[in-house]
Amino acid sequence: MSSRTVLSFDYGTKSIGVAVGNELTGSATLLNALKAQDGIPNWDQIAKLINDWQPQLLLVGLPLNMDGSEQEFTVRTRKFANRLHGRFGLAVAFHDERLSTADARSRLFAEGGFRKLAKDKVDSVSAQIIFEGWYEQQP
Repeated sequence: MSSRTVLSFDYGTKSIGVAVGNELTGSATLLNALKAQDGIPNWDQIAKLINDWQPQLLLVGLPLNMDGSEQEFTVRTRKFANRLHGRFGLAVAFHDERLSTADARSRLFAEGGFRKLAKDKVDSVSAQIIFEGWYEQQP
């Protein structure tokens, strides 16, 4: 069994959710969401995360339509992933993120009602759910 460390991202134009997962445990820990300006993150913050966690894989949630087809935002997400790979030279994988935000909201609501539904928290829980879904599909 592999024990790679995986940084998981829920890409957005204003906020990018982040979680760090481990293949050995199959679980992911929430990290603070990163602010983005029209989809452009502070690359220094991402470099610091990569330096701190030393991941072997970067995982990006891929937004698809409910029928599985790509949408306009899928293109922007792929561009973000390509930039991650280009800047840091790490392997990048995608995982279908359909319903991850809805799942994150219901998970947070179950924990503490509406006051738990802060946007940055929802984004990072979405990144956690993206990791968990990806992990479950690994052979």
